Amino acid sequence: MQFKTLAFLSILSIFIFTGCNSKTDSDEVNKTTIEKEEVKRTNFVLKTTDNLDLNVEIDKDKIIFKDYPEKIILLNFFATWCPPCKAEIPNLIDLQNKYANDFKVVSILLEQGKTNEDIKEFISKYNINYQVTNSEENFALSTALGEIKSIPTMYMIDKKSTIFQKYVGIVPVEMMEIDIKKVLEK
Repeated sequence: MQFKTLAFLSILSIFIFTGCNSKTDSDEVNKTTIEKEEVKRTNFVLKTTDNLDLNVEIDKDKIIFKDYPEKIILLNFFATWCPPCKAEIPNLIDLQNKYANDFKVVSILLEQGKTNEDIKEFISKYNINYQVTNSEENFALSTALGEIKSIPTMYMIDKKSTIFQKYVGIVPVEMMEIDIKKVLEK
């Protein structure tokens, strides 16, 4: 008899602790609808740590930076805790300096809960000389580009706003420089 009671209580506790889900079917439908709407979204306003707005539009295979017409853009998705992201910073600084007339690095922070002050300290510590964005729009842009799953991820965008190259992981600076020169020759 004691075994039956123990077995009954065990099964009952399993149902109580694992059978409950706070999401309803309508929550799942709403989430799916929201995700589809996010994918369809094409215009973004990214806020830099200097409170500048960068207007970005996605149009098929183009990423259009309206604030940097006729510039090569290196769109860099990163996080402050990521060792490969930190390792690439000196290369990005050098490229920004070397090709300043034709080239812009824009870093997109994919990290929740960082204040602009936190990011400004990070920028100062690493002597970053390019724009860094810190807003919820960063995540919306990531989703629109197919959800950035690995950082660092970078997109090189040519002067006509077409995606020229996508880099995942740490990339040798020589490789990026070869691609910049190819884009400049176009």
